[in-house]
Amino acid sequence: MANLQKLNVLMCGTGEYTTGWTGSGASKSDKKIGVVGLTCFDLRRLGKVDKLGMVGVSGGKFPVIRQHLDENIGGVYKDMDLTFDSYPEGDTVNPKAYRDAIDKMKAGDAIIVFTPDPTHFEISMYAIERGIHVLVTKPAVKLLEDHNTLIAAAKKHNVVCFVEHHKRFDPAYSDARAKAKALGEFNFFNAWMSQPKSQLETFRAWAGKDSDISYYLSSHHIDICCWILQDIAVPTRVVASAATGIATSEPYNCVPETEDTITLMVDWQSIKSPAHKGTGVYTASWTAPLKAGVHSAQHWYYMGEKGDMTLDQAHRGYDVTTDENGKMWYNPFYMKYSPSESGHFDGQRGYGYVSIEKFIDAARSVNAGLTTPEDYDRHGLPTILNTVLTTAILNAGRISLDEKRPVGIKKDGDSWALE
Repeated sequence: MANLQKLNVLMCGTGEYTTGWTGSGASKSDKKIGVVGLTCFDLRRLGKVDKLGMVGVSGGKFPVIRQHLDENIGGVYKDMDLTFDSYPEGDTVNPKAYRDAIDKMKAGDAIIVFTPDPTHFEISMYAIERGIHVLVTKPAVKLLEDHNTLIAAAKKHNVVCFVEHHKRFDPAYSDARAKAKALGEFNFFNAWMSQPKSQLETFRAWAGKDSDISYYLSSHHIDICCWILQDIAVPTRVVASAATGIATSEPYNCVPETEDTITLMVDWQSIKSPAHKGTGVYTASWTAPLKAGVHSAQHWYYMGEKGDMTLDQAHRGYDVTTDENGKMWYNPFYMKYSPSESGHFDGQRGYGYVSIEKFIDAARSVNAGLTTPEDYDRHGLPTILNTVLTTAILNAGRISLDEKRPVGIKKDGDSWALE
């Protein structure tokens, strides 16, 4: 372990998931002080991370972001060093500021990308080509072609490239994956995930323009299904349907092409048995009720040849009722924000934290020559290679909606393609 050097990390994106700041103030979701920034600051306290940077588009945001972090992280947890370099500098606006920030890094450093979906590919490629490890939020990219390009680039430049599919690190999800192997051939999977209509205010700048609710939310459970079915079945066809009318009306007024709820129905073919076929149904919505007691409703059902499983990630047996908010269900297994008895951050076991730490550990290990990036492909981790079918399904779903037709998925040599 003595050979493991601390990792320099650049956080790309300054929004809700990185800082807890949304532009109109602190987030009203379950990520009020963010996940990425808080985790990186704590990993620096624990000796795994060294220099930190943060890059956005507008440098004018950083004074209020720093104040927000000082008050809500520095003022809450002991021994947190919140220093970081920020890009672009001053009050300038520069959509390509990530290039300036990455150009100041060296091979073996790392970036964590939480930016609008259409920017993931460009930012990730720019870093990979310079020998920099990449953790990119879901969806990794919107196009299967781009995903295949990232796979090849990461291999060529010998870097770690993970997709931040944190649900793989939820103990209930990972345990369910293990149990699924005893249920025989796959038959049926049904997933639901939603967020309240208030999120349309947070996402109005890009909702329906740069991405959709399927890419944003269904990417979670599509990845879980692909992960469970790894070596069991492969997707062959996608048909999509959408509900509309809420997001585009008052008071949200999103662009006309914004869908409210999207459902993807996917045909799966058993790898070992030609006779066994399965169906996956994945639905996501950002027009759920405002006072449902959870920020993200999320549950799924899996049926195999020899049994079934039901998992509800939103209701973990922990609810709090107050006069102001009524009954609320909490999930500290994701991120635990209450301090430890010593006053330090105490959320190291949360799967939101673990997802980032796993990437940091992998990058440090590869830098030290203890492992290779390919080793993590074999471990079932969300590497860029292991997540390709998630992108294939999402991309096929978008095409199905736009062109009103089924879209096939097939293996083309060593890569996956749509037809």
